[in-house]
Amino acid sequence: MANYDRAVTVFSPDGQLLQVQYAQEAVRRGSAVVGVRGSNSVVLAVEKRIVPYLQVERTEKKIVLLDDHIILGFAGVRADARVLVLRSQIECQSHRLTVEDSITVEYVSRYIASMMQQHTQNSGRRPFGVSCIIAGFDSDGPHVFQTEPSGTFYEWKACSAGRGEKAIRDYLEKNYSIEKTSTDHGTIQLAVRSLIEAQSGERELEVAILKKSSPLVMLTKQAIQSYVAEAQNERSFKT
Repeated sequence: MANYDRAVTVFSPDGQLLQVQYAQEAVRRGSAVVGVRGSNSVVLAVEKRIVPYLQVERTEKKIVLLDDHIILGFAGVRADARVLVLRSQIECQSHRLTVEDSITVEYVSRYIASMMQQHTQNSGRRPFGVSCIIAGFDSDGPHVFQTEPSGTFYEWKACSAGRGEKAIRDYLEKNYSIEKTSTDHGTIQLAVRSLIEAQSGERELEVAILKKSSPLVMLTKQAIQSYVAEAQNERSFKT
């Protein structure tokens, strides 16, 4: 099998692109990210590594604004994500200038997925080692999409990527409901608790909430800590 991973354009005998699988492994080793669609909001929550004392904290962001109504969180190789974010932001502005209307969440998700797919079939390139969760609002309400290194993308009610993805997704499948996500508090609570369930040690979290026709709100450390404490208390009560 080792001879089939030297180029991204070569299939292995069992029909796999090994370079794409390696990119997916890079995503699985990255910090976790969760996206949850609420009735009136979308929430992204990410694990954030502890920033060294001398490092400027703002350079460690894993949640970025693509347009006024679309946000993106990622898991995997940070440098790869930076390239996708920059190109997506340019596409959002170009679409607004050309069409004179804001871009849809599905359009920008498909655009990112297309860029990622091109890097799986052209020689001299490698796949993007990153998975993106794109969340935002269209005329018909909130949406959450996820892209993968293979170039595929899906729409979800709630999804995760990165370290502990399976455990987080299992938790979301068991606990997601329209009733729980009918309020902003419940939507944030579900996202934070899903991360806490999969955490193995103390980690910082970054949480963002976006509502229609409202600016992006990044939760303060104090607000996040209150959600974390609530989740830990409930977990200890159950055990």
